[in-house]
Amino acid sequence: VQLQASGGGLVQAGGSLRLSCVASGRTFSSYAMGWFRQAPGKEREFVAAVSRGGALTNYADSRKGRFTISRDNAKNTVYLQMNSLTPEDTAIYYCTAGEGDWRLPNDYWGQGTQVTVSS
Repeated sequence: VQLQASGGGLVQAGGSLRLSCVASGRTFSSYAMGWFRQAPGKEREFVAAVSRGGALTNYADSRKGRFTISRDNAKNTVYLQMNSLTPEDTAIYYCTAGEGDWRLPNDYWGQGTQVTVSS
């Protein structure tokens, strides 16, 4: 599966962004989908995941309530709506797909999209 993320950019603190990721290749609905991020000088960390059908979601504790992951299987697309952004959310955000446990899909990775939050 190939993953193409978009929607990153520069936003002021308190603002919102919506990331999108389009998948191509095998049947999209056969993959759990997720988002990870990597801030400068830090390790990659899990952000959110959504189950194959879209009914179940999983979030890192610090993102609950501010971030919402969703998917549209008809469009082969997964989204990450990010609200109330802070400078600590500045990172490269990676779209991922998984064939195993839907709660942590990390078998396939896209190229990443940069999110920068200014104070």
